[in-house]
This record gives sequence, C-alpha cells and structure tokens, in this order.
Amino acid sequence: MVSLDNAVLARWEYGGKRYEILVDPDLVDNFRSDPSSVDIDDFLATDEVWHDARGGDRPTEEAINSTFETQDIAVIAQKILEKGSIQLTTTQRKQMVEQKRQLIIQEIHQTAIDPKAKSPHPRTRIELALEESKFSVDPFKRIDIQVKDAISVLKHMIPLSFEPIRIAFRRPSSGYGASSKFLRPYLDKEDWLSNGDWACIIECPPGMAGNLIGKIKGIASNAEVKELD
Repeated sequence: MVSLDNAVLARWEYGGKRYEILVDPDLVDNFRSDPSSVDIDDFLATDEVWHDARGGDRPTEEAINSTFETQDIAVIAQKILEKGSIQLTTTQRKQMVEQKRQLIIQEIHQTAIDPKAKSPHPRTRIELALEESKFSVDPFKRIDIQVKDAISVLKHMIPLSFEPIRIAFRRPSSGYGASSKFLRPYLDKEDWLSNGDWACIIECPPGMAGNLIGKIKGIASNAEVKELD
C-alpha cells in the first residue's frame, strides 16, 4: 500500500460533486491499461472515497451507490481513473518527472553502448541529448514505453547499439554462490569443470557488461573473463 505522503489525488466530478481517491502515481498507467494487473491494496493509500480528501469530507453510502452503483472500491477506482484526472501539485509533478527522467537515462545507459567506443555512453551525454531533443517525460506513462520512445529520438542523435554481449566466466568453486547471484539472470549455459572450477557463458545488455565483470572480479580476483564473438 502506497503511503499517504507519496499518494496523489485522482478526482472525478459528477453531478456537482467531487469524488476522490488517493493512489500510487507509479501504478496509474498500469491500472488504467489493465486494472486486473494491479493489486488494489497496492494501488490505494486508503480504501476510502472522498468528496474532499484533504478536508476529510466523505460521501454517504447512498451517494456512492447512486453514483457508482456499487460499494466495490476497485470498481469505483476504475471509474474515477477512467472518467477523471490525476491532481498534482507543481512540486509533485516536477519530482515525478525528474524521477522518471533519471530512470530512463539509467536504463539506456545500462542497455546500450556506443558501437565505436564499445562502451556505454556517459549518463551526462544521454541526458544532454534528451534535453537537446526536447524529449517530454510523462509522469504516469510506464518506464519501458518511455525508454522505447526516448531511444527512437536518441538514435538520430548519438550512435546506439543494443546487440547483447556474450561473456565467458571461469572461477574457483569457492564463492560460487555470490558470483551466481549476479550472473544467473543472464545465464546461457554453465558447467562444473574436472578441477572443480565453475564455468559459464552469459548474454547480457552491452551497457551492463562492465558492471558485471567488475562485480565478479571483486568477488574472485583470479576469475577468468573473455568476451565472445
């Protein structure tokens, strides 16, 4: 359940009355797209419907039944989100836009490389390119969709490659658990060698290769690493 401090108002005006609920701003787009994909307890800060949430003014059960024809908070929330709008203060909007912008930059930094340098673009370069393109961040739109939108803009401004990288690792069995924890999400194949060493091949986004190699080398400095063609 989202906290009251982090929740935002969703409001629908009907019949001369306001109907408000307090919702998680990060789940608004998911809930609008497919309400069944979001746990209503996670989406709402409170299961109350308000005429004025800040003033503590609540509608009667009769008013709710008359307007929504139900007392089911999930159905009520769906209608308010469908018919109404999200109320943000200027500060809230700025904070949400900046948070989403940084997440977009981080995702591109981790998943793409400069094909000439064969290394990730610095975050500042991605940030400046987005600013130059006047890319508009939507505080409610899903991050994965906005990342795709940003890439469509950036690929005309800076060279980007998203071809996955294959890397082979070999390391002693001691500390296997810690290494496996970082590599398993990208694991393609693995094997235990006759001398007891653990060997594996991973396939990962190019921008994450350096970070993963650094983590494994930090766990086992004698680990062998080779980028495969």
